[in-house]
Amino acid sequence: MFKKLVFVVSALVLSNNLIAQKWTNLFDGKTLKGWKQLNGQAKYTVENGQIVGTTVKDTPNSFLVTEKEYGDFIFEVDLKVDDAMNSGIQFRSLSTPDYKDGRVHGYQMEVDPTARAWSGGIYDEARRDWLYIPNINPEGQKAFKIGDWNKYRIEAIGNVIRTFINGIPVSYLVDDMTAKGFIALQVHAIYGSMNEGMKIRWKNIRIQTEDLKPSPLDNTPVVNLLLNNLSDQEKHQGYSLLMNGKDFDGWRVVHGTAEPNKRWAIKDGILSVGSSDGSETGNDIVSKNTYGAFELDFDFKLTEGANSGVKYFVDEKFDSGGRSGVGLEYQVLDDEKHPDAKMGVVGNRTMASLYDLIPSTKLDKRFQRKIGDWNQARVIVYPDNTVQHWLNGFKVVEYQRKSNIYNALVARSKYAKYDGFGASDAGHILIQDHGDNVFYKNIKIKEIK
Repeated sequence: MFKKLVFVVSALVLSNNLIAQKWTNLFDGKTLKGWKQLNGQAKYTVENGQIVGTTVKDTPNSFLVTEKEYGDFIFEVDLKVDDAMNSGIQFRSLSTPDYKDGRVHGYQMEVDPTARAWSGGIYDEARRDWLYIPNINPEGQKAFKIGDWNKYRIEAIGNVIRTFINGIPVSYLVDDMTAKGFIALQVHAIYGSMNEGMKIRWKNIRIQTEDLKPSPLDNTPVVNLLLNNLSDQEKHQGYSLLMNGKDFDGWRVVHGTAEPNKRWAIKDGILSVGSSDGSETGNDIVSKNTYGAFELDFDFKLTEGANSGVKYFVDEKFDSGGRSGVGLEYQVLDDEKHPDAKMGVVGNRTMASLYDLIPSTKLDKRFQRKIGDWNQARVIVYPDNTVQHWLNGFKVVEYQRKSNIYNALVARSKYAKYDGFGASDAGHILIQDHGDNVFYKNIKIKEIK
């Protein structure tokens, strides 16, 4: 009786798993039934059970799109790129007459067989540009096999979008711009070193739309574009909101116990510091808690000519002679219009620099946000005192606290008078009032053990 019961239970579990893993093929292996071509004139043919896309001169990006639209789904395809060409898998994408005359736009899982290694990243075609650059996930960047078949997997469930290549997680994006759209196979327009006649091949194209079972949570870094939101993955990784977007709980004025003064405001989930009339600046605010090894994420938006900063390892034993706090600073600055960018040494007071100590690597113009647009920043402090500054998906500063080189830099900076500057085991996080109107949101922190 017991063996029979075990058999029945096992059969039910297997049956439920099979139902949960029900796949629908999107390609019959013989024809392009269920697909249509939009925008460019690249060639799409069926050869040996594969869809083959071939580049053509003098035509824009081409898309072979599904006739059906999909909202929540798990999608898989095997693909192979014969040459170093660019391609991608569109999903939750659209083409409407009122948007750039029918231009295909929406999410894309990148195919990038170049040294850049951004395969599996998430691009927003013809809309917002890059949303998830795999630089923040070095292990994911190793997943793509050049010159071989690669299994692509997309999990789009609610606001969470995850990508995998050959079973390795690459991207984890949280976004709510588009909930439903078609899937498309892209052949990119010829550019750079690309030539006519380059080919990409797809096979084993399938989708799940019911009883979806997402992959287990993991350590893939998250890009979360929702306001002051913690995804399940971020919670799993130990993140918490450092600023809740409602009030100043957990914050106070530097060198004091009072709540932030009237120059600071929280409206619609966004923190701002107002412009000064010249009579009052330096009303910095600090976290009540102190932090040692951590990862701090925050988004910021500048107004023209503005200056601010986010400081860490702030030690209130140092008196700056005013209301400002002293600590290591991630510079937040309009490099074009604020004079501080021209001061210091070799650009060490420019955007995302370790202020007055180490200049940041300057991003390509494409990834520099305009004044009034949001920037994504990240400060990582590892237990071995290695520190990184990130800006819009790129690492722009790396150094090691307490090292000989670090100590030499401090000795030649404006901080030389502070014995032990930036070298405490833990310190406060500070947001600076420099007298200019600046905005912050999505301020999160994870302590690293």
